[in-house]
Amino acid sequence: MNQQPQDLLDARVGRFSQPGLYLAGLDADTAASLITAAADVVLVIDASGFIRDAAFGSEDLLGYGCQDWLGQAWAQTVTIESRPKVEAMLRDLGTGRGAKWRHLNHIGQGGTELPLSYSIVAVQSQNQPSSGMAHALAFGRDLRPQAVLQQRLLSAQMSMETDFRRLRNAETRYRLLFQVTSDALLILDGDTERLEEGNTTAHALLGDDIRRQAWSLADSLDAKSYAAVRQVFSGLRSSGRASPLEVRLSDGQTKMHLSVTIFRQEESSHLLLCLSPRDAADLPGAENNSRRMLADVMNSAPDAFVVTDPAGTVMSANRAFLQMTQVSNESLVVGESLDRWLGRAGVDLSVLTSNLRQRDVLRLFATRIKGDYGAITDVEISAVAVTSGEKHCLGFTIRDVGLRLPGASKTVKELPRSTGEMTELVGRVPLKDIVRETTDLIEQLCIEAALTLTGDNRAAAAEMLGLSRQSLYVKLRRFGIGDAAAEGDVAH
Repeated sequence: MNQQPQDLLDARVGRFSQPGLYLAGLDADTAASLITAAADVVLVIDASGFIRDAAFGSEDLLGYGCQDWLGQAWAQTVTIESRPKVEAMLRDLGTGRGAKWRHLNHIGQGGTELPLSYSIVAVQSQNQPSSGMAHALAFGRDLRPQAVLQQRLLSAQMSMETDFRRLRNAETRYRLLFQVTSDALLILDGDTERLEEGNTTAHALLGDDIRRQAWSLADSLDAKSYAAVRQVFSGLRSSGRASPLEVRLSDGQTKMHLSVTIFRQEESSHLLLCLSPRDAADLPGAENNSRRMLADVMNSAPDAFVVTDPAGTVMSANRAFLQMTQVSNESLVVGESLDRWLGRAGVDLSVLTSNLRQRDVLRLFATRIKGDYGAITDVEISAVAVTSGEKHCLGFTIRDVGLRLPGASKTVKELPRSTGEMTELVGRVPLKDIVRETTDLIEQLCIEAALTLTGDNRAAAAEMLGLSRQSLYVKLRRFGIGDAAAEGDVAH
């Protein structure tokens, strides 16, 4: 029983060391079963390259018309790009290199393609002369699962690249606005109040002290102003709101208006401080230029942006919103209620405004925008309530989510998994359609479950469901389950 070194070498390179001992004397049926179990598709190829016999590992392969390959040249069953590979595999049989795996795409019914990976092995029959190839076996592996995974990976990569470009563009716009504004902007860590970033105006206003690593806000404000700012910070952390206040710089003379906003990024909070001149005359024209530039950026933004009064009446809108609503001019939307274009008329705007009254900020509200000429766009809305200043207003950022990466396609129908998913249908689909489709879906799932439990025994399934066999066949034909018509004829 001790193996020779050559036997061990043969075993390592994919060959049995003693095939005559274990495989000799196999009958044809046993050999066919072993060959069929080794691959998803097995083709018997004659010396001329024609398919003389075939075996398939699953019935779904027959849906591609594989049974029609018999009698055809192997090269004629594949796409044009794969034909040179078939010719090369047949040509290499005589050189002993036939076992190399090659990816071939077969031509399926309806223009579809069936990807398979083949390895071909020459078979010499005992009844055939030793010279020449009697026939060959082509072993094929189904590559459809890998193709689906590759397509999903490609879609995910494209989606990530799109999101990355959007983030990069957003960062560019943020950097531009941050640096060109005439107000001094400071970003502080929400916990330590250490400086994280300041724009050019802030460095010019507060001097070189701001560049020091140990700088704090107390170094640039007088003691009274700094104490007032600390109280504002405390109130901002507890309530999320803070009113602007007047402060003096450390020289005791320069007066500024200070407004503070808190925001979060991931797990940390940050404070955005805006120091503006006490009087608009201190910087003639600079503030107007900054506002004009900000307006130009928002008007050119790819996401729709709308400003309304507290009741939802449009005061201003950018070009993206006009394109989404199929309106040619901003004057046609100003003075109109935003509710006119929202998917659930009379509901969405009420939900948005009521939430903004309670929390000032709303994120990722899913709805639809209806254009004046029938276009419907799936969107997410983020909104903010601006309560500072003389005139209160609401700002809405509306993002088209129709081009996002779709989820994995469902091979079977599924019921909505949550109340939230069912709620999304309200306002988009009439109630009677929702009830009818849900009822049909439940009925179909019950029939499929009964057939599964009874091993596809129609009579037992009908009894389990409390239906007559005739009623069951009617429903099977209605839902397209199995070959109900044929079995119904047999039953009668």
